[in-house]
Amino acid sequence: MTTICTICGGEEFGSMDVLWPALINEWQLAPHEVEYVNRQQGRSCTGCRSNLRSIALAKALQSVLGTCEPLLQLSTSGNPTKVLEINEAGTLTPALKRFPRHVLAKYPEVDIHRLPYADQSFDIIVHSDTLEHIEDPVHALTECRRVLRAGGAMCFTVPVIVGRLSRSRAGLEKSYHGNAQECGNDLVVQTEFGADVWTYVLEAGFIQQTLTSVEYPAALAITAWK
Repeated sequence: MTTICTICGGEEFGSMDVLWPALINEWQLAPHEVEYVNRQQGRSCTGCRSNLRSIALAKALQSVLGTCEPLLQLSTSGNPTKVLEINEAGTLTPALKRFPRHVLAKYPEVDIHRLPYADQSFDIIVHSDTLEHIEDPVHALTECRRVLRAGGAMCFTVPVIVGRLSRSRAGLEKSYHGNAQECGNDLVVQTEFGADVWTYVLEAGFIQQTLTSVEYPAALAITAWK
């Protein structure tokens, strides 16, 4: 099946390896896991440079919005949907900014554990590869649920190794998504997510969730409904 970019509509892709030996060793990744994680992060649309992770997240948003249109081609003029983007959600930010009621909340000014918004403030919440760096992902998801209106949806991604269970990295050597000298403690990995990632969503109080895949098992996005 041909992969189509859900952000710009492009059909041409390039690929590059993004994992490095130290991270492969820290996460104890098997060769087939290295292959699909490299695809998730390194296979990208040549038009808008979105990788499969972002494309899966945009596909989940399409479902919530009830459209098949690429997000950058979607008419958002006058759209009343209030969107909270926590940190920059991959390459979706330019598309999300087109929503008139879009709010971008970036760390450290805004902490996902203490969102400075009233209960039921947003229709949609979006974040990408943030929870693995959070000390208490269930608490963070609970805080997202608090500011989401009843019937609203949260779409997000985390790196998922589908053939194992999640584990905390507490007590293990620090592992970074990036150069440790350049990114400091903000990008330390706190949780390695596995096939039980769905349990975190239900523990946070959401009542329903769906999975969206692109080139499974390379890219997965989770949609949680309040």
